[in-house]
Amino acid sequence: MDRDDHPATLAPTLIENLDLGSVPPGLRSPSARKRKSPTSHRQSMSRVGTKTFILDTNVLLHDPACIHRFAEHHICIPVDVLSELDRFKNEMTERGANAREVHRALMKTFSAPDASVTDGVKTAGGGNIRVVIYDPEAAKRVPSVQEFERIFPNIEKVDHRILACALWLREQISPPVILVSKDLNMQLKARAVGIECEDYLHDKVEPREVSNFDIARLDISSHEMQRFASSGRLTISATRIGDNVANDYVLLMSGEKASMPAKLNAQGELVRLLHTPESIKVGQGRSIKPMNLGQACLLDALLDPEISLVTCYGQAGTGKTLLAVAAGLSQVFGRTYNGLTVSRPIVAMGQTVGFLPGSLQEKMRPWLQPVYDALDLLMRPVDSQQGPQRKKNRFLPEKPPAHPETSAPYDGLIQQGVIEIEALCYIRGRSIPDRFFILDEAQQLTPLEAKTVVTRMSRGSKLVLVGDPAQIDNPYVDSRSNGLVYTRQRMRGQSFAAHVPLAKGERSPLAEAGARLL
Repeated sequence: MDRDDHPATLAPTLIENLDLGSVPPGLRSPSARKRKSPTSHRQSMSRVGTKTFILDTNVLLHDPACIHRFAEHHICIPVDVLSELDRFKNEMTERGANAREVHRALMKTFSAPDASVTDGVKTAGGGNIRVVIYDPEAAKRVPSVQEFERIFPNIEKVDHRILACALWLREQISPPVILVSKDLNMQLKARAVGIECEDYLHDKVEPREVSNFDIARLDISSHEMQRFASSGRLTISATRIGDNVANDYVLLMSGEKASMPAKLNAQGELVRLLHTPESIKVGQGRSIKPMNLGQACLLDALLDPEISLVTCYGQAGTGKTLLAVAAGLSQVFGRTYNGLTVSRPIVAMGQTVGFLPGSLQEKMRPWLQPVYDALDLLMRPVDSQQGPQRKKNRFLPEKPPAHPETSAPYDGLIQQGVIEIEALCYIRGRSIPDRFFILDEAQQLTPLEAKTVVTRMSRGSKLVLVGDPAQIDNPYVDSRSNGLVYTRQRMRGQSFAAHVPLAKGERSPLAEAGARLL
């Protein structure tokens, strides 16, 4: 989050470590008498093996519960962070809701009668949490702060005040003192002035989770392959299964040529794919068939009634959106679900779709055009006429279309509510039963936004999250901390959840080469 373009109204500066020697005892406030000196802070927060983390504003907005994620370590929140949160608390957005949640969490933390905001209170993990009030006059005596103000003279910027507070605090507390921020520019500035800095790692997945899009391969003997081919089931030891969990898809290999796809069920057995058809056809539209191993596994997960959550990674052109729409429509026509709901992140969840004229479908259409393209491909009747189009007889009157307002084959289904276009900014509070819900470009979500969508699904619904973790436009997430990979990592191993990576592009050789080489 870059705040340089958003001037904040800072709270009045309070001096925490005021020398009270010259102040008569009767004039000292109760809060001043209770405050500890820097030496007492250093003693109370210098336990062996513990660290002190200074939280940036974007971390609190990203995860309002982050103050409970640091176990036995200590947490310091600069008062300028509270001032910045105050700017967001009135927004009717997800960011505003998170800011209000942070305020409630901090009020609950400091609600005890004898609790001191500046001295801190104990956390459940054994650490300490407190609000740090930066005193510019006292900090100017610290050489590192003097050097910082020489490099960054505009100390009124919130970023600079937080960095100066970190340098000042480092002189009072035993190391290590670490600034936690999700702002890359803030991290660069911190490292430039010698401040140890980290990203918020609680909801980040391991790099290997998003680096390999290939289906796992398991080597088995020829006898085991024959047994699996005849019975459709195979049990092998847990050591040979490795890191694979329930509903993971694997390719069984026996020698160089013999191979068969399989799925690991909740009982630890490898079973044959039972829900992968040769092709899918909706009405009079075009037939869609899986073109590679990944697409076959994805169709099995999409058509399996026992799986209610499917996550899919895949680069552009791998067919993830088309297959999801095809599987959803076929099951809606087969009466498995009452309808198909499709959506896609437009901006951060909670933002409105704007004051553009038209209905919700008309506003969402530019963002959901890939889904409309898939619907048109699947439902438009295939023209069997061969050769060039015949020349029309100009002497015969043209027949007007029976329903000029429904030119697309799916318009009637949208008007009947069978196909629903959902804006994520209106999903909070909903309960969605018996629907096939497709969320395209799910990598643009934050983990909290993904949680909001997942918790809207009622009984009988199926949620499909598809996206490419390498294509991130949301400035508040990255390839390892977005809602798609977070949901996959947290739901991994559940009996109702499946994940399929798609590695091979099928759109065209040009599109695959572009995604791989450009």
